[in-house]
Amino acid sequence: MTKRSSKGGQWLLLLLPLWRGLSAHAQSPDNETFLSALGELREATYSDKEKVLERLGQAGHPNLHAVLVALIEDRLCYRNSDQRVFVMKAAEGDPVNLVDAVSLQDAGATPADSVTKIGTNNSLRRVLRTMVARFGLSSPDAAVRLDAVRGMLQSLDANTVALLRERMAVDRDPRVKKEAATGLALADLDGGESPARRRAIASLRESLSQDVRNRLAALLEKTPDGGFAERDEDVRRAAAAAVSNIDQWRNVYSGVEMLFFGLSLGSVLVLIAIGLAITFGVVGVINMAHGELMMLGAYTTYTVQTVMPGHTGISILVAIPAAFLVAGLTGVLLERTIIRFLYGRPLETLLATFGLSLILQQTVRSIFSALNRSVVTPAWMSGSLRLNDALEITYNRLYIVLFTLIVFGISLLVLKRTRIGLNIRAVSQNRAMAKAMGIRTELVDAMAFGLGSGIAGVAGVALSQLTNVGPNLGQSYIIDSFMIVVFGGVGNLWGALIGGMSMGIVNKLLEPYAGAVLAKIFLLVGLILFIQARPRGLFPQAGRAADDK
Repeated sequence: MTKRSSKGGQWLLLLLPLWRGLSAHAQSPDNETFLSALGELREATYSDKEKVLERLGQAGHPNLHAVLVALIEDRLCYRNSDQRVFVMKAAEGDPVNLVDAVSLQDAGATPADSVTKIGTNNSLRRVLRTMVARFGLSSPDAAVRLDAVRGMLQSLDANTVALLRERMAVDRDPRVKKEAATGLALADLDGGESPARRRAIASLRESLSQDVRNRLAALLEKTPDGGFAERDEDVRRAAAAAVSNIDQWRNVYSGVEMLFFGLSLGSVLVLIAIGLAITFGVVGVINMAHGELMMLGAYTTYTVQTVMPGHTGISILVAIPAAFLVAGLTGVLLERTIIRFLYGRPLETLLATFGLSLILQQTVRSIFSALNRSVVTPAWMSGSLRLNDALEITYNRLYIVLFTLIVFGISLLVLKRTRIGLNIRAVSQNRAMAKAMGIRTELVDAMAFGLGSGIAGVAGVALSQLTNVGPNLGQSYIIDSFMIVVFGGVGNLWGALIGGMSMGIVNKLLEPYAGAVLAKIFLLVGLILFIQARPRGLFPQAGRAADDK
């Protein structure tokens, strides 16, 4: 009994690898058949390619979706030497990077003239889009299904309409059902009786899509014979009312988007103005090199990203304290070596800091060259938050607004809840009395200058996500930052916040009508008139020293 069981166990051990191989073969897709069918696309006519694609769709290979997308985007090709089909990573370029069509693994690079693209025409692309849509509609992810439905709206035909009707009946996601209903309503505009078209227009009236708006506006266009594209007057009247309603709401959301752009611009101005408000409020120095300190922060971001390749998402977080230290230490150095000897001499201080700004610019040119440098936006800051078809908020600008509020809150806590903040406020209000109470005003001046300069460096980190980094970066914002400090009140952080946000929003609201240059001029004129009425700004500085400023 023991011998028999031992022999049986040995046979099982021998048969186990064979059983595993047969199971894996039974469960794996038929790669050879899939590759053979792809090979038929090389020389087939367009009508035969549709039949080949139909067979591929029935086979259901897991990588078929990627191949279909590549064929739509003109990235499916075959290698001339062995006629094997590959997917190109990009439609153009030399050499081209290939991906194996069966395994989707990298297959190396090859000269562009060594491969031949597999062509398509409009009819074949419609078939391809339908097949791709089927893949998307069968996804368990609602976002993928939503994208598939939106893609189908670009080319509605009998097949896509049938797919949309099927999806409407089974899908539970309200966004997918809404987009599918929009597609069916657009399809009803192309046929049917007048009542059906009016019902379709009524359902499209609340849409904010530009494509829907254009499709409804097409009904109102005049034909060469002097008539209208839509013959029925009631349908035209309904279409005109729907277009007017869509335009009205799109204008509202366009204004909201413009306000958000103004907030993001104002956020950068606030970051710059916070540092300037601290230095100007405490030391009383008109620092013309403040913009260059911000520029150093932007270049620090670029440098950190350069020394941390492959870690873009983390590098931007590392760059924040690094930029604060670089700009802050530079500010302390400038204050201790030059500016401290010019207190009470505003003209000499202005000229000296202007000269420092030129020196810092030239230093950066010598190290990084005069060419602009681009800072890569991390993946978690890329893209946009789509609120509806008429309003999208980019993540990088949204993060900058939140980052500004965080920096503002930290700065406020430092000034209100720490010992150094208490000393800074005491010196800014009455320097002589603070010195008489034992406060080392020289140390406070250096720390205040370093704090303001460090915040300017942090502003450079934020600005690097909106524009390229260059030696002249600071010159574009120094005048605006001084205007904000004067408008909000010297040395007042709340004035810097309200003034910066207000100027950013007003500037963005004026630009579409007056242009960038005239908008700045109008802002300057408005500021001059405001200062005539309130010379000390929105929030005047308190204390005896304020009477002397």
